Amino acid sequence: MTTTLADCRALDAQDPLRALRDQFTLPEGVLYLDGNSLGVLPKAAPARIAEVVTKEWGEGLIRSWNTASWFDLPQRLGDKVARLIGAAPGEVVCTDSTSVNLYKVLFAALSQQKASGRKLVVSERSNFPTDLYIAESLCRERGFTLKLIDASELQGPNSALTDEVAVLMLTHVNYRTGAMHDMKAVTAAAHAVGALTVWDLAHSAGAVPVALNDSNADYAIGCGYKYLNGGPGAPAFAWVNTKHAGQFEQPLSGWWGHAAPFEFTPHYRPAPGVGRYLCGTQPVIALAGLECGLDTVLAAEAFNGTGGAMAALRTKSLALTDLFIRLIEERCAGQGLSLVTPRDHALRGSQVCLSRQNLEEPQSGSGAYAIVQALIARGVIGDYRAGDSQMPDILRFGFTPLYLGFEDVWNAVEHFVQVLETGEWRRAEFNRKNAVT
Repeated sequence: MTTTLADCRALDAQDPLRALRDQFTLPEGVLYLDGNSLGVLPKAAPARIAEVVTKEWGEGLIRSWNTASWFDLPQRLGDKVARLIGAAPGEVVCTDSTSVNLYKVLFAALSQQKASGRKLVVSERSNFPTDLYIAESLCRERGFTLKLIDASELQGPNSALTDEVAVLMLTHVNYRTGAMHDMKAVTAAAHAVGALTVWDLAHSAGAVPVALNDSNADYAIGCGYKYLNGGPGAPAFAWVNTKHAGQFEQPLSGWWGHAAPFEFTPHYRPAPGVGRYLCGTQPVIALAGLECGLDTVLAAEAFNGTGGAMAALRTKSLALTDLFIRLIEERCAGQGLSLVTPRDHALRGSQVCLSRQNLEEPQSGSGAYAIVQALIARGVIGDYRAGDSQMPDILRFGFTPLYLGFEDVWNAVEHFVQVLETGEWRRAEFNRKNAVT
């Protein structure tokens, strides 16, 4: 049966999460399908940031480290993140960037494995580039070798997971394809050969249920500005399994990660547990914005009882992405589009990625970039990721159930149909590459 606009409106009318949209400032006429790159502005953020600037900084000055509880912001926000990623209170800190935190946790994992004689760090060829760059640098510095594989090589009789592997470093939801690993199964497979796991949750936290402790993962980091709506460049987070709490080394041993920073001793003594992942003085204004974003996600807890925020959001996320896939295939047939994201719910994150074969002019490229630019000009904001000889160009669309509805999906596909059928994407302005794609 063909899906109609009326069907989508009926789904919106029945949506228990629809009131959560009121937490956000959404520009008129914009259909935002890019929460996997940058989340939407929470309405509470401008006032909270202004309060930090004008009151806490402007009037409280340095006293606010105590009177406004600035000092414990990384741990307090970390406890909020923990509720979304299957961690316990006291196991997560919000600090620094994703790249910096990855450097810290990968260094820690490699240090633990140094005496084992293992020399391989394994990751996916299609992993997010910053992860590969950090790993490449650390491997060179620490005497390890980075081996890149396809996801299919994690299982089967010829698995890349051998007793030579020191660390398996993966992004839980692949940024290019939206494919999601079975964290528990993959972690168990890594542990079976003596490897440690480092998980990047940049496209998972706030998007899909994550169970770090139940999966017995070793280390994890994640992003604050995507599905957590913390604002551009928001602080990231880091987690370590408590079984490693007294063992790991932190390479950036700044004063904020000292066991007693205000003792001002000349020698470093690491803070217990995950607190040692802190380094320098914390960015209070940015953390205040991140807290507003975290609160928008945690608001979904009210709609799912003991199941937590992520269970409620996941149900709607799958419904939204199912609808988008179905409408694209019903209404854009014959336009050269192919689904890259897995159909299987257990293997899909909260995004839908498409590739395109230019059937009319194959020599001139896929047209994927220009199609995305034409959609953006119409207010349908997704993004594009360039391919290479081994990977296709990607048209990428993220679905944040906090503020997206089913009619939004219908309208986005309607624009998609028009861009393709009219050839609008061929216009010169849509084929000029911007610095950020």
